[in-house]
Amino acid sequence: MSSRDEMSTPDGEVPPTQAIIEAIAAHKGIDVTEVEPPAYDPLFTVVNPEALNALFHTTAGTASNVVVRLEYEGYEVVVRPGSDVDVRDSSSTDSVNGPIGE
Repeated sequence: MSSRDEMSTPDGEVPPTQAIIEAIAAHKGIDVTEVEPPAYDPLFTVVNPEALNALFHTTAGTASNVVVRLEYEGYEVVVRPGSDVDVRDSSSTDSVNGPIGE
């Protein structure tokens, strides 16, 4: 897994794909380096990493209102601009922060 500095964007935010991995690790209370095969499937098995990162890449002065919801390794993951990632167990009866757009 790459270090945070190698994955950082020019504005210092990590790409959404890295933010997902970091959010899963934080949710599980494990080190980010543990969210990798063989314990976890590669993220590319559920989403195209380059496409996801490109969705959230904006040019200077523009704001993105993109929200992506996906399931990964038994978690519902919601990604919002600014490397904002919410993680919840898929078995939970509540959706992550309610409907998309809230």
